[in-house]
Formats: sequence, C-alpha cells, structure tokens
Amino acid sequence: MAEELIRKTAGDLAVGYEKGEFSPVEVASAVFDRIDAVDGRLNAFRVLDRDEAMAAAARSTERWLKGAPLSPIDGVPTSIKDLFAVKGISNRRGSLTTPDTPDLEDAPTVARLRNAGAVILGKTNTPEFGWKGVTDSPAQGPTRNPWNTERTPGGSSGGASAAAAAEMGVLHLGTDGGGSIRIPAAFAGVFGHKPSFGRVPYFPPSPMGTLAHAGPLTRTVADSVLMLNVMMGEDAQDWYTQPSGPVQLAALSGGVKGMKVAYSPALGHAPVDGEVAASVAEAARLFAEMGAEVEECDPFTVDPVGIFNTLWQSGAYGALRNLPPDQRAKLDPGLSKVLDDAAGISLGDYMDAQRDRAAFSSAVKVFMSKYDLLLTPTLSVPAFGVDRLVPEGWAEDAQNSWVAWTPFSYPFNLTQQPACSVPCGFTKEGLPVGLQIVGRMFDDATVLRAAQAYEDANPLYRHHRPEL
Repeated sequence: MAEELIRKTAGDLAVGYEKGEFSPVEVASAVFDRIDAVDGRLNAFRVLDRDEAMAAAARSTERWLKGAPLSPIDGVPTSIKDLFAVKGISNRRGSLTTPDTPDLEDAPTVARLRNAGAVILGKTNTPEFGWKGVTDSPAQGPTRNPWNTERTPGGSSGGASAAAAAEMGVLHLGTDGGGSIRIPAAFAGVFGHKPSFGRVPYFPPSPMGTLAHAGPLTRTVADSVLMLNVMMGEDAQDWYTQPSGPVQLAALSGGVKGMKVAYSPALGHAPVDGEVAASVAEAARLFAEMGAEVEECDPFTVDPVGIFNTLWQSGAYGALRNLPPDQRAKLDPGLSKVLDDAAGISLGDYMDAQRDRAAFSSAVKVFMSKYDLLLTPTLSVPAFGVDRLVPEGWAEDAQNSWVAWTPFSYPFNLTQQPACSVPCGFTKEGLPVGLQIVGRMFDDATVLRAAQAYEDANPLYRHHRPEL
C-alpha cells in the first residue's frame, strides 16, 4: 500500500481522500518512509520538518473527513527549495555564510501553499544561492540523479527534481533564473514549468531581479497546474506580480490540433547531442501527428549569452559583494570567481545589456506573434557527472561556463515568457531527455495544454521510473 501511495498524483490523492480510501496522514507517513529509504543516496533534502508535516497531515485528515478541504492540494506532500523562507526552518541557501536561524514567517508563495493545506515536508537542496545549473554546495555537498546516482540531477532546483523523480513527495517548489526549473526537470525526467514573469510571487526579491521566476516541478502536467493555481496571482509584497486567474484543468484536454508551432532544433547556433536531438525531433513529429502545424525555423540565431551573463553576474555581485573576507573564503570557488569577474562590469556595460535585452525580447515577441508555441530541446546534453560543472571534455575555466550547455533556457528568462520542460525520451544509457515548450507572454494555459497533449501521447512517467 505504501508503495502505491507514494506514486499517486495530487489528483489521485484528492480522489482517495474524498472517498476515504486513505488519509493524508497515511500518505505523509509513506512519503517519509520513502525519504528515509532512498535520500541517503540522493541528498535531495537539506532539512525535513517531520513533526510539523505530520501535524499538518492530521489537520488535513480532519478536514477531508468533514468534507471541507481547503483546496485540491489539501494534504498533498510538498517540498520547498532552500531559497524560500519557511516558518520554523532556517534559509541557508546552500551556503556556509548564512545563519542557521529559523525564519519567523513564510515567503508569500510558501504561505499560499500552506494555506491551501499542502503538507510541507521540508526544504530541498540548491547550489549556493542558486548560482549554477547543477546542485552541489559547500554546505550540503552534491545531490544525485535518481536515474543514475553518478550523474547530476541538474540545478539549481536539483533537490526538487531529484525528490520528484524519486517519489519523495508530489509537489515541489523551485526557482528559475536561467533555467533552474527546466534544467533539472530535463535531467531528472520530470515536468517543470517556468511561469510567465509576474505570475507567481517571488519575495524577498531574487538577486537576479527580473530574470528570476518561481514555479512547480512535478511528475505530471496536471499536478503542476494544481500547484500553480494555488501559488499564482497578485501579492502586495511583490510589486511585479500580475492578477492571474486559475488555469482550468478541463482546458488541458483541448489538444494541439490547428496550433501554429515553431520548431527550432538548435536556435540557429547551439551544438546538440545526437540522442537529445533525435528525441526532440521525434517529439516535434508527434506534435504534427497530433494536428499541429509545425514549421522548422529559428526565433533568433545570435546567442544572447553576453546579455544574460552581464545581468546575471551583476545580480550575484550586488548580493554578495560586501561579504567580509572570512565569509567570502567560505563560498563555492566557482561562485567566488563569478564575483571577481562581475567586479569588472561597468555601469555602461550594465545599461547596454538592459538595452540589448529589450531589443532581443522585442524581436522574440514579434516572432512569437506568428506562432502559438516554440519547441526546442530543453538542454543540449544529457545529465553528466555529479562532480562536474560542465560535461566531460568541456572546458571548465570559461566565464560562467555552465551556461554553455544550457543555451535553450536562459534566452527565455531574458524574455520572461512561459516555458516548460516535459520528458520526451531516454538515451541509450537510460538518461532522460527533455522537450522545451515556450509560449507567448502570459499564455501559460496554452503551454500547459500542449504539454498535457504531449504527455498523453507519450506518457513516459507511467512507463519508466528510476530503480532505487
């Protein structure tokens, strides 16, 4: 029974709770048993909040027995990335430079999940301050990929993706400032959605400013929609947030027939692993088979990495430049090097990057006006060694070198569009491959509808799961 419970989706759990087939307490107990059994090999969680989670599950059980759940995710096991404030738990951000003092209140997005009845299990691992696309830190060490524990699950929401793939919880909150939801979703074979900027509150603000989004990682599209509907909408503390109505689950079944879809296998410039390219090409073919009008074309051909690096590194420098020398010495050496490089960015460089970002984003918006969706690989490579910043054979001394293998993610942080990664295949070594689906600004519903159509046609999560 316990093994069946940890595999259930949020929707399945709500049905079971309503029918009295099992309770939130039983589900939470099963999930903690799963964490105890496998997380010693994965290191997905930084800290667990077992007592409060079981108390929350008991309260949820009472509500379901009375027929009065707070929301469709009442009683659903949920994790929070260790970049958000969670009441009663410290926010270490993967760093030895942060205090181990429990926060006194939840971040707004965490509060929304808690007020909806989500059972918060604890906090998942992140690289220090979420600075890179893999998950290891001086404070917590490496998080490992459930499909192959010698490989990385990606980052910076790698603890969340590993927990999702290994069935250690159902809903997982991540962040994405350059791909940090989509990268780990692709490497760990789960679904991850970066909502349109302003959909989900992000407070306190990320050092990466308007590059940073908060969003869900789950095993299914529908679960992400349930989570997103609870999290999104205007919040007084985050002045960027927009009024947002819920995405209707019924609308997910509309399919992609008649949609105009651009397919860009390399964005005109990016080298892509052959197995990754083949899986994504097959996904694009399936979209056409489902009735979409698929056209191979590129939204741009010049890599905007220079724009991204200037803005991203400036954010990191702004947040950490005043660390005392003894604290600076505790940083991840790679992050320390980013700060050294960023010290040379001038005000003129920064303003040029802002202007270039505006021009780039405008050009992409014009391109997207002709299409409902854009399909690309999520990443250019499969998951690589857990102890590496870049794949084997790639230079690690390049400035901010992790972005070299994720050329499909950061452009859409610059443009702030909704984008998701959905599992689309496996390599010969059994490593997951992700398909990225990008939509028009604020059209998250179409992105999610397309992802659901693809998931229904190619339901990998129901046929493949990591053996641990």
